Amino acid sequence: MSHQLKQEYLSAIRERYKNSSRGKKSLILDEFCQVCGYARKYAIAILNGLINPLERRPRGRHTKYDIEVVFHLSRLWRTFGMPGSTKLKAGLTEWLEYDDHPAMIEVPGLKQKLSDISRPQMDRLLRPYRTSAQRGLGGTRGAINKIKNQIPIQAKDWNITEPGQQAQGDTVAHCGDTLLGHYANSLTVTDIYSAWTENRALWGKSSAQVIVAMKDIEANLPYALRGFKSDSGSEFINHELMAYFRENRADSPVIMTRSRPYKKDDQCYVEQKNFTHVRELFGYVRIEDSDLVPLMNEIYTKLWGPLQNYFMPSQKLLRKTRIGARIKKEYEPARTPYQRLMDSPTLSEVQKNALRQRKAVLNPFHLQKELQSKLEEFEELLRRRNTGLIAA
Repeated sequence: MSHQLKQEYLSAIRERYKNSSRGKKSLILDEFCQVCGYARKYAIAILNGLINPLERRPRGRHTKYDIEVVFHLSRLWRTFGMPGSTKLKAGLTEWLEYDDHPAMIEVPGLKQKLSDISRPQMDRLLRPYRTSAQRGLGGTRGAINKIKNQIPIQAKDWNITEPGQQAQGDTVAHCGDTLLGHYANSLTVTDIYSAWTENRALWGKSSAQVIVAMKDIEANLPYALRGFKSDSGSEFINHELMAYFRENRADSPVIMTRSRPYKKDDQCYVEQKNFTHVRELFGYVRIEDSDLVPLMNEIYTKLWGPLQNYFMPSQKLLRKTRIGARIKKEYEPARTPYQRLMDSPTLSEVQKNALRQRKAVLNPFHLQKELQSKLEEFEELLRRRNTGLIAA
């Protein structure tokens, strides 16, 4: 029997069923079950109007987060650089305080729904939007052995208890598909204790360029730098940088160490920042116009650095435990570098007040909006340079 005939038959007997006695109801019900092939309890619900047999109900659990919640979750995720779900969950509550999107006011309960999404659920909701990452070329050149021998090797950095006690530095080459010719580089310096990270763009990576960038970075750090560790690249292992760290500050010299050659995990804190703080910003394109370096530094110092250091949470590994053939990793709760510095007992109140005053004038959404504008300007200049519209 078709659905249409069933509906007509149901309309014909429903009123008679409701107005009949108990005995007659049983007979009508038996006939209805036999004609339509329904189970008895299901047929009773249909005759009483509790169920519409023509209404198709979706199977499984009802969707808790509708398309609007997913849209705003993906909007916030993209706005803050597509972080992992752990960082996204840790920073979402603070970001929502600054979010001035009209829907946050007009849609009741939207902020609460976004705050209630669990970390695994964020992964599931954002899975369709994720893409795989690219890989770049390495441009590290080995230093002279005579100079390398003057700088001790430090393999691991476990006993770091204060901001500035040990920072790791590395460079990223914006060379595109080839290391030939001249191109821009980015210097990344990361504090191990707080994960506070500073970036500067360089034209080439001579020792003079690195020293100028390091001076600017130290002038903007909210703590004193007392230790610096790098790989064995010639841009770091040279007499000029050694003299800058040692001889020019006799009262408080910076202790310089280096990682083992070909052991990137010795530099793990800065190596991961090379991707999150450089590649996610400027990608893997070749930048061979020196006029773009000042714009890159403006983006790094005024927009990208404050956004990452004050508003982007990060995780730090506490310990690794071997259980048979498996290694269990335990992480501390995700916090921003700013929060780690504010919780540090070694930072003075003057330093903490300076950090508070700086954060009070920042808004992550305004920073992100201006960042997108500057990146569009950068991409347009880069496009014009690569298509020959700007004189070489």
